Amino acid sequence: MATAPKSVIINTPYQVPQRHWMPTDSGTLRLVEGRRPASYDIYDVRNNTRRVEILEQVNEIRQRVDAWRADDYPGVTVITRQLLAHWHDQSARQLPFYFCQLEAIETLIWWVEGAAASKQGVLLTGDGGPWERLCSKMATGSGKTAVMAMIITWQVLNAQTYPKRTKDFSRAVFVVAPGLTVKERLRVLYPGATDNAYDAFNLCPSDALRQKLNHAEVLVENWHTLMPLKEQDRSVVRKGKESNEAYTRRVLGKLAGFKDLVVLNDEAHHAYRKPADVKISKAEADRLGIDMDEATRWIEGLDRIHATRRLSRCFDLSATPFAPTGKANNEEGLFSWIVSDFGLNDAIEGGLVKTPRVVVRDDALPNAKSFKSKLYHLYREPEVAEDLNRRGAEPHESLPKLVQDAYTLLGADWRATREAWRTAGHQSPPVMLTVCNRVETAARIEHYFNSGDAYWPELQAPARNLRVDSKVLEKAELGEKVSGQADYGKHLQAIVEAAGLPKDREARLLKLDKEDLLREIVDTVGKPGQAGQGLQTVISVAMLSEGWDAKNVTHIMGLRAFTSQLLCEQVIGRGLRRVSYDRDENGLFVPEYVNVFGVPLSVFVDAGEGGDAPPPPKPSTQIESLPTRNDLEVRWPNLLRVDIVVKPTLAVKWSEVKPLALDPAKTPLSADLAPAVGGVADLSKVASIDLSKLPEDFREQRIVFQAARKAFDQFGGNFKGNREYLVFQLIRLVEQFIHVSGKLEIPSLFHSDGLRRRILIALNIDLVVQHLVKYVEQQNVASIEPVFDPEQPIGSTRNMRTWYTTKGNQPAQKSQISHVVGDSTWEIYAATLFDKSDLVTAYAKNDHLGYQVHYLWGGSKRRYLPDFIIRLANGKTLVLEIKGEDSPQNAAKRDALKLWVDAVNAKGGFGSWCWDVAFQPAEIQDILHRHSEG
Repeated sequence: MATAPKSVIINTPYQVPQRHWMPTDSGTLRLVEGRRPASYDIYDVRNNTRRVEILEQVNEIRQRVDAWRADDYPGVTVITRQLLAHWHDQSARQLPFYFCQLEAIETLIWWVEGAAASKQGVLLTGDGGPWERLCSKMATGSGKTAVMAMIITWQVLNAQTYPKRTKDFSRAVFVVAPGLTVKERLRVLYPGATDNAYDAFNLCPSDALRQKLNHAEVLVENWHTLMPLKEQDRSVVRKGKESNEAYTRRVLGKLAGFKDLVVLNDEAHHAYRKPADVKISKAEADRLGIDMDEATRWIEGLDRIHATRRLSRCFDLSATPFAPTGKANNEEGLFSWIVSDFGLNDAIEGGLVKTPRVVVRDDALPNAKSFKSKLYHLYREPEVAEDLNRRGAEPHESLPKLVQDAYTLLGADWRATREAWRTAGHQSPPVMLTVCNRVETAARIEHYFNSGDAYWPELQAPARNLRVDSKVLEKAELGEKVSGQADYGKHLQAIVEAAGLPKDREARLLKLDKEDLLREIVDTVGKPGQAGQGLQTVISVAMLSEGWDAKNVTHIMGLRAFTSQLLCEQVIGRGLRRVSYDRDENGLFVPEYVNVFGVPLSVFVDAGEGGDAPPPPKPSTQIESLPTRNDLEVRWPNLLRVDIVVKPTLAVKWSEVKPLALDPAKTPLSADLAPAVGGVADLSKVASIDLSKLPEDFREQRIVFQAARKAFDQFGGNFKGNREYLVFQLIRLVEQFIHVSGKLEIPSLFHSDGLRRRILIALNIDLVVQHLVKYVEQQNVASIEPVFDPEQPIGSTRNMRTWYTTKGNQPAQKSQISHVVGDSTWEIYAATLFDKSDLVTAYAKNDHLGYQVHYLWGGSKRRYLPDFIIRLANGKTLVLEIKGEDSPQNAAKRDALKLWVDAVNAKGGFGSWCWDVAFQPAEIQDILHRHSEG
């Protein structure tokens, strides 16, 4: 009986894959003999479904290339035959070429040089343009750069030997990269470069051919070179639009002297011809991480070059060759000119890349809908999404509790990995990569690490933590400058100074502008002797540029929406590059892992082939703000938050403090991770992170000091007394709350004593602080200060954008908004009362208006939308909430609303505001009368 594989690595990378994993209906993995068919998965993470699309044409090409290879490559030139023999010789280089690299170049050679009979019936559908495109789909880390060097070697040597075969070969090669980072990496494609790929991979079978290769004409450029010239607005001489000939000469330089060029598009999913019927909004493009200008300008530029010099052929290389279609699943835009496919699952099974391990369970309550661990897709949890999507969030604001729990667990494993790497003699530490949803979140995470909010002190190292400023990096990729941001530039310099580099190298780096310095640091993460060698955390809003080949990324935290498998693969791809290439006794690569929180790589439910047709759409109603009713306008101040200034001496009436219960079922103290392949996690190979095995790291004094520091941050600049005295008082109050007051309850005997109690308090420290600070504020308030949204300090019903709904609604009379949309019958009932009441002059249901109040709940900042804003006849403005039942969370909303109203009234200038809550429909009339008196 065969033994089960030790890991998900089941194939040697140097031979055609012999086996593959297949997901079963029960969500497990089954080992299947034979190679995985060329295919791709369409995942809908929102609906938890998966569908496999077979690439029939690629599978047909595979069979034909296999037969062509078995027949000893009939039809190829003598040069090509020599190259193929040399590339297949495993003794010709220290690390043999992977099978996927050889198959990719063989397939391209077959298409160009193979006999016509072997290609009969295979019709490649291009992108609709006048020049041919061939795409090799290769997973991140499977060696695309080597394949590009192979293509150039094959093309150039044949072009010099057979100069009349201009349709097949060219010694003029134009390589287009998606950014300066990739462009710098591809400088190895210049035959004369000191570290060129041709010598590094020993691509030429003889010195004579290597000398001939030096006559290649290679140009590597960033895609921005293909942008048309901007017309000078104030130019005295109007030169008109740049001609195609002038454009070609400017873009190609010396290469403009050649015709029948070959083009290599690296990361070719950035370059596609947008069909006229495809409509992609800017919001959709941003969500998918797509630069529409880049995509279209890239292809338009190549079209202009083709018009003057002819492009004989274009070779595309990409791990994710998809173009957006404007449909729900952007994977439907798979390039139709793919000729070979070696995807992420194949790369994982062959050990070419690290094995991603995703969270499969933890010891807290799972998500109520999917029953998966909440750490699996963190951003989808309401307490996380609401908090991280707030505009104007300050860097010092605490992260959601669930995110902090995730960082504590992931950080514990990172520390263990760091110690193991140090013991093994690695000069650079392992890197934890965080991918965020927005710049405010990135700033909060940076503060979380640098200020000491992160539980593990090893992560509190500002000179080892890099927040990648998206604006600065974007300008760096364009070769442009960003004004201001001096503090960010100083932080980059601090990273360089802490790297321990030789003084001459350090001096050279410190002279760079912040844009170039950022790119230098990002490009050299984990590389000994370089600017980024000492980094241990990288925080990015985007997914970092392709070509970012840091091999020491071992942990990934995803804090953004992942709406497709494509996005998951792009993020996880940043951490897939291997550190070593050691093999076990069976010739398989020894597995390396990247542990992933928050990126939902595995999807378990199979959607099947078909399904019922969708029902017809419901009729919709247009909801709009009516200019003819400007007299019914309702206005409100837009507040980002309310700051509270406290008295110098703090006191708490413990008799008024309500107990705080810490629920162990809502706090993960351990998590299990399993390697994922084929969309399914292998539960037979689970690795665990368990905080209860780290008793020395959860000392009581440390927990108290951390709580006091977090409380101090909440008061921040709003405390007017001696700051050291404030810290002393907070330490005393925290100790009293935890140990003396009897107000901290843990409803579990198992968790109420010793180490587990300390861990539970440590992981719920924000809840403890928020609960205590609330009573400190209530009993020690000196003043309250509203903080306005600087972009839109005043909200108004005039500014509501028109929207449509299929919900029940009725026309409104005393509202500038045309209709009242009812989320419940109570709201329609209330609107009817307002329309008829003499006590009301105008009102608005708070739907799509943008009026919101922020409050703290469960360790996260949540968004609260009161139901109605009502202008009363006596001049007051009433904020009314309608609730069918009460709850502790609703009580927290009321506290926040009361504070909001008090702050607005204290500030003055907005009239008199009041608030109320109706728990029964009959109470609404009484509320109107109560607030209309006086």
